[in-house]
Amino acid sequence: MASVFTRIIDGELPGRFVWRDDQVVAFLSIGPLAPGHTLVVPRDEVDHWIDLDPATWQQVSEVTRIVGRALRTAFEPPRIGTAIAGFEVPHCHVHVVPLRELADLDFGRADPDPDPDALDEAAERIRGALRDLGHGDHVG
Repeated sequence: MASVFTRIIDGELPGRFVWRDDQVVAFLSIGPLAPGHTLVVPRDEVDHWIDLDPATWQQVSEVTRIVGRALRTAFEPPRIGTAIAGFEVPHCHVHVVPLRELADLDFGRADPDPDPDALDEAAERIRGALRDLGHGDHVG
């Protein structure tokens, strides 16, 4: 059975995409830790990041860095944090989160019912920042 992320990538479930390329996508979390919380996900359904082939891991890492720069531009936080946990969905993904404080990485504080309009607005801010940073060809 396909993971929920594969179903989002394949268009079976909705997603607020901010990045698409041949190997990797990025879309907003539906349980954000902070506005702009984005997931970078390889298209290949691999459960654990250490099992990704090196080229895919390199692209996941590069897109994580690029998305992080866009989050910094769009939200102006003091830090951009990342986390790889993998307990929620058995499909490798990197959480990229604008941080105001270390507690912003506490998954127990995730918003279980975010405002859809706020998610749409955050996605558009990230897309705009990606375009401004020269990555418009990958913006969803």
